[in-house]
Amino acid sequence: MNDRPNDLIRIRPEIKKTKHFETMSSDERFQNVTLRPILKLQNPLLVVVFQNYIEKRKGIFYDLSIQKKLIYIENAIIKDQKFRSSIKGMVLGQFTLSEYTEYANNSSALNKRMMQMVVKRIKDQVQLFDKPEKLRDVIS
Repeated sequence: MNDRPNDLIRIRPEIKKTKHFETMSSDERFQNVTLRPILKLQNPLLVVVFQNYIEKRKGIFYDLSIQKKLIYIENAIIKDQKFRSSIKGMVLGQFTLSEYTEYANNSSALNKRMMQMVVKRIKDQVQLFDKPEKLRDVIS
């Protein structure tokens, strides 16, 4: 028997800080119940994918100031459509069918939330991209 929905939900990390209120919008609830756990689960992959993105662009990222690195991260994830689509696929592939149906009803707003969360996640880990040994700790 195919138990994909339960298997997907079972492997997601629990995020204890997330609050749920009746007054939350459906987008906010989707963000907290679905997107946050998926992004936490996919974090090692997101970090390695961004590292690969840096390397494929001749490593100019390494010579930037911290401020410019943060701008670089944002531009890569928001403006590079091919890279953005790749990241989106990593997240969408972890959706259950019912989550995908909910996502499809408001994909534009949810995509914006998703990418903002990915940008913040990568920016918060910017120090990993300067020290390969730290990167190994995250992905192992």
